[in-house]
Amino acid sequence: MGLPAGFLLDLDDTILDDSSNIDQCWRAACAANASDLGGFDLSIVLDSIRNTSRWYWSDPDRHRDGRLELDAARREVVRLALLELGVKNATLAARIGDAYSHHRDAGMEPLPEAIDTVRWLKESGCALALLTNGAGPAQRKKIARFGLAELFDTILVEGEIGFGKPDPRVYQLALSTLDLEPRDAWMAGDNLEWDVAAPQQLGLFSIWIDRQGRGLPPQSSVRPDRVVRTLSELRLDASGS
Repeated sequence: MGLPAGFLLDLDDTILDDSSNIDQCWRAACAANASDLGGFDLSIVLDSIRNTSRWYWSDPDRHRDGRLELDAARREVVRLALLELGVKNATLAARIGDAYSHHRDAGMEPLPEAIDTVRWLKESGCALALLTNGAGPAQRKKIARFGLAELFDTILVEGEIGFGKPDPRVYQLALSTLDLEPRDAWMAGDNLEWDVAAPQQLGLFSIWIDRQGRGLPPQSSVRPDRVVRTLSELRLDASGS
């Protein structure tokens, strides 16, 4: 397939690896505070954190509020997880949550060949927009750290503009800024609702990045226009490799 006039790209788990080290980071954060965990085995504490985290982020409203105040949300997840174990200690929860955030930030890396692929899209003449949810300072820190700003014609961060994916306004704003119609742009990202279903409703060709190769969830009604394992597949396909 030929390339479109414009590309809308997600950031986390599309260009940057934001989730591979989650378990390791929780383990390191809890291990560093093991002496204050009342003798609980780390595996029990980690299970409680995983279960609480899954519950916390499953609610769209909590998710929206939490990603805009991510450090506070992580502290709250730990506080609630410890309460499930009968440990009432907000100070300890904050210490574990903050240690986890530190490990997540320190361990973040670009996905293989993802930045090279963004650069290739730019050099190929595609107008590029980066659409990312979350707080402005946190997302801008990532963007600056990996030198991404120079690659995009526009960057839309939820915490800066007041709305984010899957709100139709964010895709419309990106298209307007790039001076493109929906039929002339593609959207790529790892979230089926935010990066596929919502932009499809506006007429964009949507690419789902299925990093684990697990395929669509059995009950999913979303049907991506294309499925890839990595963003770099777009470049490999174009080169005939």
